[in-house]
Amino acid sequence: MEIRVLRYFLEIAREGNMTHAAQRLHVSQPTLSRQMKDLEHELGKKLFRRSNTSIHLTDEGMLLRKRAEDILEMVDKTTDEFKALDAIIGGDVKIGCAESYLIGHLARIIKDFRKTYPGLRFHLTSGNTEQVSERLDRGLLDLAVIVEPPNLSKYNYIEMPGVDTWGLVMLKTHPLAKKETITIDDLKGVDIICSIQGLKYDISKWCGEKLDEMNIIGTFNLCYNGSVFVKEGLGCMLTFDKLVNIDSDSSLCFRPLYPRLEAKMYIIWKKYQVFTPIAELLVEELIEKLSH
Repeated sequence: MEIRVLRYFLEIAREGNMTHAAQRLHVSQPTLSRQMKDLEHELGKKLFRRSNTSIHLTDEGMLLRKRAEDILEMVDKTTDEFKALDAIIGGDVKIGCAESYLIGHLARIIKDFRKTYPGLRFHLTSGNTEQVSERLDRGLLDLAVIVEPPNLSKYNYIEMPGVDTWGLVMLKTHPLAKKETITIDDLKGVDIICSIQGLKYDISKWCGEKLDEMNIIGTFNLCYNGSVFVKEGLGCMLTFDKLVNIDSDSSLCFRPLYPRLEAKMYIIWKKYQVFTPIAELLVEELIEKLSH
């Protein structure tokens, strides 16, 4: 299976049309069609459902699309890494980030770092701890910022200064907005939205067996999307402080949980990982600035 053919396949998948894909790839349509037939023969599976006007992926085609995207992302990352070996003037660093206001520490360090290495290009991928860790394990990221304590058998890490504070985001008109703090008993009968990771780890520890009494009506991956649902009156959201824009003009407010619930953030990378020169310098900078 050739890398070039995988790129052809992805272009057809994106365009949904063989003619348009051939034009974008600057190859003839018969050549492109023959390449795809050879690919189907190699895999022993039909990848496309063809109609008069468009092409759709079969279930096998959808699987190949996901795998091809991962493979080509790794190929491109490897190519960039070898290009960066010649001189340490810049290069790409890929970072997976869980949501936290503590990311500001990372942003400030990278801002100062780029004064010395203006050729540094950073690429941020947002997701929960499980998602960014999985991409780190597959070699698609150089670093990850996670909420949970890291697995010390797999990762090196730096602990971020400060903590995230859990609380409830709700409409200012909600009855609980009158309270200074929110207890587990306050949440009885309240429609709750929370991240799956938060429910599994922090919130379950905070409320113990009473978690089963909470009325969880939805989950989210990114806090901003959850806050939009709260603004529309779809319940209240358990999340970290400072992730939702709450000011005098906002219809939302935040109240911390009681007993107080806090979370630490960690920057992690794989043990024995071989970095590009620019990534290694950035890691050294992070260790120097955050380990004191």
